[in-house]
Amino acid sequence: MRRHILQISAVALFALSGAVPHAFAVSKEMVQLQTQVQQLQDMVQHLQTSNDERMGVIVNLVQQNTENVNRMMASVNALQTSLKTENEQRGTSNTQLSTQIQSLNDSVDELKTRIANLTTQMQSIQNQMQNVNGPPAQPGGVAPAPGAPPNPGGQAMAPQAPPVDQIYQGALRDYNSARYPVAASEFADVIHYYPQDPLAGNAQFYLGEIAFRQGQFAAAVKSYDAVLEQYSGNSKAPAAELRKGQSLIEMGQKDAGVRELRTLISRYPNTPEALEGRSKLNGMGVRISASKPSAYSTN
Repeated sequence: MRRHILQISAVALFALSGAVPHAFAVSKEMVQLQTQVQQLQDMVQHLQTSNDERMGVIVNLVQQNTENVNRMMASVNALQTSLKTENEQRGTSNTQLSTQIQSLNDSVDELKTRIANLTTQMQSIQNQMQNVNGPPAQPGGVAPAPGAPPNPGGQAMAPQAPPVDQIYQGALRDYNSARYPVAASEFADVIHYYPQDPLAGNAQFYLGEIAFRQGQFAAAVKSYDAVLEQYSGNSKAPAAELRKGQSLIEMGQKDAGVRELRTLISRYPNTPEALEGRSKLNGMGVRISASKPSAYSTN
């Protein structure tokens, strides 16, 4: 009996000796897994902290640019008020003020696009944080954007154009730096990729401005016509009407240019462009309004 008990004890000890290494291996794997999980959590926390810092910087930049836009708009309004009080006969003064206003409007447009671009960056950062816990990328393809339709087969999608604000801001920067070929290409991209966006009308106007500055008046008229016909509600419409009239006069088409300036004054009577149009007509010795036939005229 005692011998039998000893045999059973020996078998049990042998079994335990084989199970201990296995249990130790499982415990080691658990420790490694816990370590990896902790590292991932630390990485996510670091990403969150980094993005919070970036978000704070961007918010501060947006606030600063918004203040700049407000100051710029105040300057524009002050110049417009000053322009309206000028004597219409002082054509030189009116032209200088109108040029300053146009320059300020260009700067305001650029600041607005910068603000929009910063807002886009903020949204991108927020999307990054949402995607931290989002689904993994599809095998063989790219991860779908939030709210995007499914991509069957995981095929890579065609690259998209940059955001409209980014293209437009770059175009304005190149335009103000007199890099006209580059700016013209970028403005054309805005119209091509985003034809329904309000900035497309602005881009069309600046294509006319580039042609006007280079003395290509026929091309300028074509671009200004596109603004007036396709983007009639755009804020650049009065300036397009003025520039079209000036271009026609430069081309030797005086009658057509005069008609355009009269149309400008009739459509947008209280704008700086209308005042400049009046000054131009006065300087040419042309009546502001077309002469009407007298009711007492005889054949």
